Amino acid sequence: MNLNRITGLVALGTILSLPLSVLAQETRQEAHDRAEREQTAKDHRNHTGAKVVGGSAAGGAVVGALAGGGKGALIGGAVGAGGGAVANKVRKDKAVKKREDRERTY
Repeated sequence: MNLNRITGLVALGTILSLPLSVLAQETRQEAHDRAEREQTAKDHRNHTGAKVVGGSAAGGAVVGALAGGGKGALIGGAVGAGGGAVANKVRKDKAVKKREDRERTY
């Protein structure tokens, strides 16, 4: 009789502890949000976005100035800044994905 009671208590404890283990795990969305926050903080510390966009704008302005003078420099700078913004978004998304993959537990 005592063995049956112990077995029943162990089974009941196992069943009751399952929902707690599910709550302790981080969801994929929470993991993504955390990785994105960490990457954004790192980028802000190092001014990475400003460097990418500014460098692209400067390069576009130089090419535009060589091709079309002052007006070309203005247009080239705008196009370079737009391209830099897209490149920065792609770089950040790739870094967040890499951070998620590195911290995922199997």
